Amino acid sequence: MERIKRRRGRRTSLLRRLVPKNRLIGRWVRHAFLVILLFLLLLQLLFMLMLRVYYYQSVETALESRALLYRRTMEMSVSDTTPWDTRGRDLIAYFTDKDKMELQVLSADGRILLSSTGFLPTEDTVPRDFHAAVTAEDGSGVWYGRSEGESVMGLTMLETDADGNRVGALRYVVALGPVNRQIWLLSAFLFAFILLIILFVSLSGLYFINSIVTPVADISRTARRIAMGEYDARLQKQYNDEIGELCDTVNFMAGEIAAAERMKNEFISSMSHELRTPLTAIKGWSETLQATTDDRELTAQGLAVIGGEAQRLSRIVEELLDFSRMESGHIALRQQRMDVAARLEEAVFLFRDRAARKGITLEYRAGTDLPAIQGDPDRIQQVFINLLDNSVKYSRAGDRIRVEAARIPGAVQVVISDTGVGIAKEDLPHIMQKFYQADSAAPGAGIGLAVAQEILHLHGGSLEIDSDVGVGTAATVVLPALTSNERN
Repeated sequence: MERIKRRRGRRTSLLRRLVPKNRLIGRWVRHAFLVILLFLLLLQLLFMLMLRVYYYQSVETALESRALLYRRTMEMSVSDTTPWDTRGRDLIAYFTDKDKMELQVLSADGRILLSSTGFLPTEDTVPRDFHAAVTAEDGSGVWYGRSEGESVMGLTMLETDADGNRVGALRYVVALGPVNRQIWLLSAFLFAFILLIILFVSLSGLYFINSIVTPVADISRTARRIAMGEYDARLQKQYNDEIGELCDTVNFMAGEIAAAERMKNEFISSMSHELRTPLTAIKGWSETLQATTDDRELTAQGLAVIGGEAQRLSRIVEELLDFSRMESGHIALRQQRMDVAARLEEAVFLFRDRAARKGITLEYRAGTDLPAIQGDPDRIQQVFINLLDNSVKYSRAGDRIRVEAARIPGAVQVVISDTGVGIAKEDLPHIMQKFYQADSAAPGAGIGLAVAQEILHLHGGSLEIDSDVGVGTAATVVLPALTSNERN
């Protein structure tokens, strides 16, 4: 018993290796190939049955035609008044188809009296076709099966006298061996053809499955390498189909992940520098003030520096918090009716001294008929501060920054332009992406413009940047104005 269980276990294990359950080829074998195989085998069986019916009916028709012809011939040559056993001997004597079939003379009760072969069957039973003939309206019956160890077909026709009484029967027996061999030969040809079909389906199916499995396996391995940090891993596109599109998608994903990872590292490096600079100033001045207690001018200067750097740290932290809120979609707005010119003027005032210290001319000009807008004053001012901070940061001594505000149909337009270093054309489409910096050595975290764009988007406004290297940069802010109904 244990041996049988082990043998079954080995067969099951072999089957699982040949047809893996969780692989695409295993699913194909179970769901497609086996269905095709069963269909072809059923087709083979149906074909054999149809051949058998066709050939047997052909034999039966030929046998019946020969029997009717022989009966008409004998009716003209043999007298009906002759005793049945004597007539039977005459019928067998005149029978000319002994090489093709056997003629048997049966008694009225179905016993075999004479045979054209000269030998009576060893089976002392009434033929089944005789019973069929007795119950049939036309007095004939057919049976096929095995008799005397041979496959045969028997046709019995009852014989009656002038009064319609049954006197006996003539039975024609033909061997079905040649017919069966013909059926098996044709079935063998069909089976060979089915085997060729199965072979073709197997080879074409395996080729097709491998054309999917192999690229998918490559994609899986490459995706795993990318997940482990090999962002330079790429797939080679071999097909211009869904698999090829998947390869392009994975390669694009790897490029995007690599770019995001690079920007993240640059962001961390930049933020480390941004935080270290004010912290170093605060630490240095705090140590100086601790060592010097009687110099009021130095103390005032140190406190001013510490306050300024602390304010700078606060802006950095606030910018990071805004970015975090933006990423989670939780930027809160305190919407109210507001004057854009007032907030823009405050932002310009904050940067006027800083621009002057760098030798930059800061000009401000706003129209007198600017419409009011609905928005968060602090957030709108934050947008202007971010844009002015970039202009001052990327301008040099002698450059000019111009801030203009004007009414346009249905909106307020603010343009902050400078004659600074400008932005390269290849960097311009990416400057509002998070962590992106056209100049990695420049100060900043690379999220100011992304935050500004998100704030304007929440207000229904827009931000556009136009720039040329060596010419300057222009940032255009558009905010929708309050309608007449909203103003009332």
